[in-house]
Amino acid sequence: MSDALLQVEGLTKRFGGFLALNQVSIAVKPGERFGLIGPNGSGKTTLINCVSGSLPVDGGHITFDGRDITALPAHRRTRLGIVRSFQIPKPFTSMSVLDNLGIPLENAAHGRGADGADAMQILEAIGLAAKAHLRPAGLTQIEMRKLELARAMAARPKLLISDEAMAGLSSAEVDDILTILFRLNAQGITIIMIEHIMRAVMRFSERIVVLDAGERIAEGTPDEIVRNPAVEKAYLGE
Repeated sequence: MSDALLQVEGLTKRFGGFLALNQVSIAVKPGERFGLIGPNGSGKTTLINCVSGSLPVDGGHITFDGRDITALPAHRRTRLGIVRSFQIPKPFTSMSVLDNLGIPLENAAHGRGADGADAMQILEAIGLAAKAHLRPAGLTQIEMRKLELARAMAARPKLLISDEAMAGLSSAEVDDILTILFRLNAQGITIIMIEHIMRAVMRFSERIVVLDAGERIAEGTPDEIVRNPAVEKAYLGE
C-alpha cells in the first residue's frame, strides 16, 4: 500500500528455534483505526515490539511515513511519531501526574523544554486535570489507564499503538477509554488497537488483521472478520 503511514513487509522474528513471526505484512493508512487481534501467543505483542523498536527483526522491512525504520532504535522511532501505551502502566511513582507528562513532552520538543500548559491541556482532554498534582498511587485503575494514554499523547504521536488499554476494566470504563480513542483519532492520530475485548475492537476498528501462531490469517472489516471461518477456528478450535 503506497499511501500507508506504516508498512510492515515480510516481518520475521525468531526466539532461538521458535518462529514467533513468519513473513507477516500489514499496512496502516494515515488516520485509520486499525485493529490487531489474535489468540494468546499469536504474535501480536512481538509484532508491536518490532514496530516500536524494542525488539530487532530477523527479516523483513518496516517503513514509517515513507522512511525505512527497520534498523532505527526505539527512541528514534518515538521522535518520528510512533508511540505505544502499555497494558500495565509504569508511571514515575515519585512524580505528580502532571510531572509524569514532562519527560515525553520534552522528548517530543527535542530537548527544548516541556511546557506545563501543554501538559495540563492533555490532562484536561483526557479527564485527569483534577488529579494533576496527585502521585500515581492515588489514582484508580481507570485513571491509571488514562494517565498511560496521557503520557503517550505527550509524546506527540502520529501513530498511537494502544496495547490492551481496556484489560480488566468494567463495561462503562471500556466505553470511557473508547470515547478517548475516538476523540484522538478525530484529531488526526492513526491508532492501532490491540485488545481482547472483542466488542471494543469491533466497534472501534475500520479494518482488522488477525494473527495466529505468528502468521497473518485474515484481514477485513469487522463484519468480514466475524464471519471468517479461519478466525473462528483460531479462537474456538475445530
